[in-house]
Amino acid sequence: MDMTAVLAMLAILAVIGAFAGVLAGLLGVGGGIVLVPAFFYAFQTLGFTGDKLMQLCLATSLATIIVTSLRSLQSHNKKGAVDWDILKTWGAGIAIGAVIGVIAASSLRSVALQALFGGLAMVIGLYLAFGKSEWRLAEDMPKGPVRWILSPLVGFLSVLMGIGGGSFGVPLMTLYGRPIHRAVATAAGFGVIIAVPSVIGFLMIQLPPETRPPLTIGAVNLPAFGVVIAMTLLTAPLGARLAHATDPKPLKRIFGIFLLLVAANMLRKAWLG
Repeated sequence: MDMTAVLAMLAILAVIGAFAGVLAGLLGVGGGIVLVPAFFYAFQTLGFTGDKLMQLCLATSLATIIVTSLRSLQSHNKKGAVDWDILKTWGAGIAIGAVIGVIAASSLRSVALQALFGGLAMVIGLYLAFGKSEWRLAEDMPKGPVRWILSPLVGFLSVLMGIGGGSFGVPLMTLYGRPIHRAVATAAGFGVIIAVPSVIGFLMIQLPPETRPPLTIGAVNLPAFGVVIAMTLLTAPLGARLAHATDPKPLKRIFGIFLLLVAANMLRKAWLG
């Protein structure tokens, strides 16, 4: 591979990682929603193709989420914002859903995963752009059968998108009466529960040569993982500080619209095959 192309990719990934870190700290949506399409375009531009390209993007994104979610969880826990009861009661279901998600993702073609990502990102983008903080389904988190349906669904859909706990977990918890700061903090725990079992699964997948960049173990690309982690760890605290100093509502709407455009482009690429 041309060295100039590799350096260009690393520079692009550094910028993407920085942006993802700020978003994670500022909006609580997690970096994966930005990382997956960014990885896809970066690897595709470098000439990596094939029916399993999205698996590479999902797995590498989820690997970064292990580190960023653990750091976020630790930071939120120091402030006493994490709802450990939710993590204990929802954790098993989320982990089961994540494992099923890896099995499903490993068997799907890249174009199907692109379509799934685009469709689900549309839903998240619409919620971020037009959702109201006062919307409620109930005043407490669901229990019993409803919890056992929703918890695996969170893990399953998150893995199919290569994202952590924020994009589905935060809206879910706020719709069920949890304050936004508690939801963001607890969703960091969702991210760990989703990412750890799924990455273990993705490390066991073998990608075809045309899809596998250098230094890839299973479906996780180590250079992309390393660069993005370095940048997100630097910029996530900046995002957290901005969240305390600014009103995130208009920023959330702007990001929601940006996400709708990203989702539409991913759907377009899936349609073109």
